[in-house]
Amino acid sequence: MRTPFTLALCAALALSACKPGGDQVEAGRRAFAANCVVCHNPDPTKDGAVGPAIAGSPPELVRARVLHAEYPPGYRPKRDTHLMPAQPSLAGEVDALAAYLGSLALSP
Repeated sequence: MRTPFTLALCAALALSACKPGGDQVEAGRRAFAANCVVCHNPDPTKDGAVGPAIAGSPPELVRARVLHAEYPPGYRPKRDTHLMPAQPSLAGEVDALAAYLGSLALSP
């Protein structure tokens, strides 16, 4: 027999599973905090000491910049410095980073 607590817990877990990409966004936030804030602002909607604001970056841009230190075809960079090195060690986290950055909106 299920107790009210068990039923409530199951309902809460089911609802949290409905939040699209919630776990991936959180994993991306953690990856960003651990790897990106050295150059980018801890608040991705603001410019950092070296890197620009990157909130709202599309997945293609995140993948190209993080894995290859390149820009996707046709993309116009915010800065022409080319200081960011490739970070191939983040290959397993690039989708989560893109989910996190894509979940944020740039301030006007």
